[in-house]
Amino acid sequence: MNFLKKIGLDPFIICLFVSILLAWLDPEIGMDRDPVSLGDIATWGVGFIFFFYGLRLERENLKAGLVNMRLHALVHMSTFALFPIVVFCIAEISGGFNPDAPHYYLWIGSYFLATLPSTVSSSVVMVSIARGNMPAAIFNASISSLLGVFMTPLLMAVVLDNVDGMHGLADVIIKLILQVLLPVILGMALNPKFGAWANRHKKMFRMFDQSVIVLIVYTSFCDSFMKKMFSGFSISELALLTASMVALFFFVFFTLWGICKVLSFNREDTITAIFCGSKKSLAHGSVMSKVLFSNPAIIGIVLLPTMIYHAMQLVIVSAIARKWGEEQ
Repeated sequence: MNFLKKIGLDPFIICLFVSILLAWLDPEIGMDRDPVSLGDIATWGVGFIFFFYGLRLERENLKAGLVNMRLHALVHMSTFALFPIVVFCIAEISGGFNPDAPHYYLWIGSYFLATLPSTVSSSVVMVSIARGNMPAAIFNASISSLLGVFMTPLLMAVVLDNVDGMHGLADVIIKLILQVLLPVILGMALNPKFGAWANRHKKMFRMFDQSVIVLIVYTSFCDSFMKKMFSGFSISELALLTASMVALFFFVFFTLWGICKVLSFNREDTITAIFCGSKKSLAHGSVMSKVLFSNPAIIGIVLLPTMIYHAMQLVIVSAIARKWGEEQ
């Protein structure tokens, strides 16, 4: 591990790329449900991540994170205003929302990406690795997911004639409560007894966090390759789409960085604002696409920009988070 770091290779990033390669070689392994799927393990892993975070959270620190209204406002304005406005304007100028336009559904998919909430698990994990404001990260990531249940269909109604209302979204809220809020609350309840022990083993929990992220990336790509999401597109088209997603990420990333400088945010709040405000959730995209788009044949294409953005954000933010974390 130390040798890889000395030559400029991060083992965690290498693991992410290896997981993608393995998913491409044999995606059925990641989709196999006998006796239990790796996706289910990743889901349980996310729950444990939040439990362990709750275990290390002091109530006073959480209260301090909740009252930081400027930070919360910036994160949600980025997620549900900056992203959609940027992509909508580019699509309008390019004529991408015309049903007769080439790759119309890719434009719809790009705007769909822009309307999605921030990630939950990976946002908090990355903030933890970079040593940002953890209580604020948990608060913002959780609230973003709940807001997305309502904001994503509302924003998509701008470009779609028919949106399937709120059908099925109650299940999303229940899942988020079970997977995010309850583990955090349980962990916080046990903090007085086990909090000191948890804080002494931060490195162990960090390795667990990173392992869960690798598993999430692997199972996501297995699902994408099994559904042949990349078929029908040339290498040059996929490369252009990937470059566009990377450009979108860095535009939002540096815009948030600049705003944090203007608002005189401290280091911890800046990290939280940038990481929570620049990320998008593939998990929510997969669920909401089935609600918003009645034609199953187009869902794969619509999800392609989100899939690519999700992968790129994990790789890029992982590298940045590790670098910033080592600076402290």
